[in-house]
Amino acid sequence: MLNPSLKRCLAACALLFLPSFATPFAHSQEKVPAPAKSGTPSGDKTGSLAAADEVLVQVSALTKLSVRSPLKKSLRSREEIRAYVLRRMKEDKSKEERYAAGRAAVAFGLVPKDFQMEPFLIDLLTEQIAGLYDPEGHEFYIADWIPLEEQRMVMAHEMTHALQDQHFQIDKWMKAARPNDDAELAREAFLEGSATAAMIDYMLQGMGKSLKDLPDFDPEMLLGELGDTPTLKKAPPFIKDALIFPYFGGLKFSKALLAKSGWDALAGVFEHPPVSTQQILHPELYPDGRPPEHPALKVNAKVLRGEWKQLDDNSLGEFGWKEILQQGLGKDRATALASAWSGDRYILFEEKNSRKLVLIYRVTWSDAEHASRFLGQYSEALEKKYAVRGNLFRRSNFFSFEAPDGPVALRCMDRDCVVIEGGNRVFLDDVYGQIGCSPAPELPKDWGRIPAKTAFVPLYLTFGYR
Repeated sequence: MLNPSLKRCLAACALLFLPSFATPFAHSQEKVPAPAKSGTPSGDKTGSLAAADEVLVQVSALTKLSVRSPLKKSLRSREEIRAYVLRRMKEDKSKEERYAAGRAAVAFGLVPKDFQMEPFLIDLLTEQIAGLYDPEGHEFYIADWIPLEEQRMVMAHEMTHALQDQHFQIDKWMKAARPNDDAELAREAFLEGSATAAMIDYMLQGMGKSLKDLPDFDPEMLLGELGDTPTLKKAPPFIKDALIFPYFGGLKFSKALLAKSGWDALAGVFEHPPVSTQQILHPELYPDGRPPEHPALKVNAKVLRGEWKQLDDNSLGEFGWKEILQQGLGKDRATALASAWSGDRYILFEEKNSRKLVLIYRVTWSDAEHASRFLGQYSEALEKKYAVRGNLFRRSNFFSFEAPDGPVALRCMDRDCVVIEGGNRVFLDDVYGQIGCSPAPELPKDWGRIPAKTAFVPLYLTFGYR
């Protein structure tokens, strides 16, 4: 069982350290809320700077990463740190990239259509911030309103980033995974998880123990305390999960590596990065190093009526698919199905005038059995996603219905499943042709009179799957 003080610390730190890197799916929005008033500095500047140097030396000994150069550090007000978070968010991804990511979150049903992503994230990221390491300026920002005795655990986490940066250039290392969002999130999870592991080792060193000595535990059990923060209470489940995953998922991954080979194993991850969030979620898959499959997906937007622009072409990974499936299936069913993920790719289009979206994605599963499960379970999730629908049509490997913005179709072939949301029937068959598939099954002559809802036994149940 976790020590109560350690549990509180982990719960707090998951939010305290969020601003280390820009977060995913940040939607562009020029206007941001006014910053909160800065608190009264606790302790003198000299004491805080000296403490940072002291913690740096201790963390260096714990992680076996030598201090290669003096660390820049400074006390910063809440307003200054908030300004850094905003600047970093805008510099890390272009306005167009942030817009596209936000629209992708809407298209997949992960956030409400009118959700103002960027202002919300800025409020969330600065709600309980206690310090950060800037990998661009190679500087540690010390929050001037946090008492010195509470700063040390923050310093242990951020000093780990500083040391990793001196040895491995973490900003460059992170961006090397682009444009694959799943691979980039996997690297971020390792960075934050390993820094959290170092923080725990720092806290336990006085007891002669380390993270390796703690029993296995599910970090998600701490989410109850995290949910007590005002802004996080308002967050859609996906936002909460996406912000916390790098810390808790990365901690579980780091703990598994530490148990085998200590801190030398974690340093080795920079030479052989995790290739997907699947390896973070399942550390036993990491040594194999096998990259995810990248299913072919070709789309001709000219078939659509109107002026369409491609916003994104990317991969969600197991973490992303677990989040999507949770929307309609619940956590347990989603986790079980997502664990069979083997690769995916999605392409998103937006119509210039109406801002309608057309989403096309292809997911490869570990075997045909899990593709059949996906067909049965995800058709159920799609029905929940689209409250207004009609003309449901089902075949053994095909499911479709009509939604307000066009047809929604799910088709599985062996291990691959293709989903198209939006467009028209001609576009549907064109996508199938582009990837070498036959046209969609012929619709019945009385298709227009099929009721909006029909009883359905998922395909996987007919095979006895659980």
